[in-house]
Amino acid sequence: MKIVISILGTLILVFVIVQLFALKTQKDIETYPYTIVKKYDKFEIRNYESRLFTSVTLPTNRYENASSNGFSILAGYIFGNNKTNEKIAMTSPVAMSLEDSMTVMFMVPEENKETLPEPNSKEIKFRKEPPKTVAAITFGGWADQKKINRYKSELIDALESNNISFTQKFYFLGYNAPYETYNRRNEVIVELETLK
Repeated sequence: MKIVISILGTLILVFVIVQLFALKTQKDIETYPYTIVKKYDKFEIRNYESRLFTSVTLPTNRYENASSNGFSILAGYIFGNNKTNEKIAMTSPVAMSLEDSMTVMFMVPEENKETLPEPNSKEIKFRKEPPKTVAAITFGGWADQKKINRYKSELIDALESNNISFTQKFYFLGYNAPYETYNRRNEVIVELETLK
């Protein structure tokens, strides 16, 4: 019995250390900058600044497939799978277009945007996202296709009930590393037409 309690105690301690490390590193990660224009009950309107992203487009419309494969390809690039074996800092959130062929995107850190190494993978492209106004709905826990669809529908209903015109450019934003369990943050955003 003592051995079981000892093993359980060790596992709990390791789990707590990993979560504390995740919280600390999350604070140091560069994030996609935006300002809040207006808050509503279920969503908020934001203005995002222009930023450069690394991206990979995959022939799937399923979150689970795109997140796993796209993340692996882009993470390989920033962890050194490039022409100069250079490591690039992780940023947040990971963005994913919600369309038939999903595009997974990592924001390029500002300090690296002028000196990016060439990717080894031909699948990786660079794309400059222009400034944009979006509506964003936030949810916690672990994301999956069912939750993303649910919150996308909730966002559409909320925008329509407030007479806010929106495009069909929807994205999922994930802010946490896979091993983080505490205070997880996910969002569905959509680019807006001109505000009324």
